[in-house]
Amino acid sequence: MNNSLPIEKNNFPPIAFVLLAVLLWSTGGVFIKYTTLDAFSVNLGRSLFAAITVAIFTYRKGLRLDWFTLLTSFLYAGTLSCFVYANKNTTAANAIFLQYTAPIYILLFAPLILREKFRAADLVTVIICLAGMSLFFLETAGAENTLATNIFGGNIAALVSGVFFGFYFILLRHPRSLRKNPALSVFYGNIIIVLLMLPIISQNPPAAISSNDILAILFLGIFQIGIAYILFTKGIADGVRSLDASIIGFIEPLLNPVWVFLFIGERPSFWALIGGAIIIFAVVWHTMRQNRTRVE
Repeated sequence: MNNSLPIEKNNFPPIAFVLLAVLLWSTGGVFIKYTTLDAFSVNLGRSLFAAITVAIFTYRKGLRLDWFTLLTSFLYAGTLSCFVYANKNTTAANAIFLQYTAPIYILLFAPLILREKFRAADLVTVIICLAGMSLFFLETAGAENTLATNIFGGNIAALVSGVFFGFYFILLRHPRSLRKNPALSVFYGNIIIVLLMLPIISQNPPAAISSNDILAILFLGIFQIGIAYILFTKGIADGVRSLDASIIGFIEPLLNPVWVFLFIGERPSFWALIGGAIIIFAVVWHTMRQNRTRVE
């Protein structure tokens, strides 16, 4: 007689994959600022290792390139490149909060590209986000001397990153994207960055690269971009709802400036905190309301 009890298989909760991915994404600001390399060198190194990581994990799903994938990849490349530049020239809080204005462009242009209905609540969300966005530029004059960098240019780069991110997300929801390997734009987007950064770096190579720089670049490419993407798509594939993933995703802009403050000592400005809170509140409110409307 066999008295052994059946052993239950403890599966890792799918939502934990999404949470780990978002936590990894939130470390982008601190590691970008930790390096002594300029934005172009960081962009090149991070994307090189990210492309290798994504290819290793997803090449079996196919890496066939066409014009639509190329367009999506350029938008992804623009999102990453502008975000790196923003982090090197303005505060991490400004960079991440302004990037998260992407829903403005999604709400405005999704009806034109995807034929989605534009609702009154969408207009309210856009107006609130624009109000929050404007607060970031109230600090420019005072913070310029504090950061000793081009904070205005960094803020503009962060806004442009949000534009790229918004259009990238719209195209990901296009029927042409849904039939393809979702990793295609991530892989080729990082390849595009490497190809664009190489001639720039060759004209002005870094004077020195420390071991800390190398470790930071490796972490950014392999974990903050590559592994995080694999974990996120794994969680979605295993059944995490889009709403849950979206809400968990808001942990990134909340934690990003926290890590930078704890490890780098960079303090977000008062206006950045207020503006960021307004943007995050508006997007969370819209996400919850949109899901409630679909259920009803």
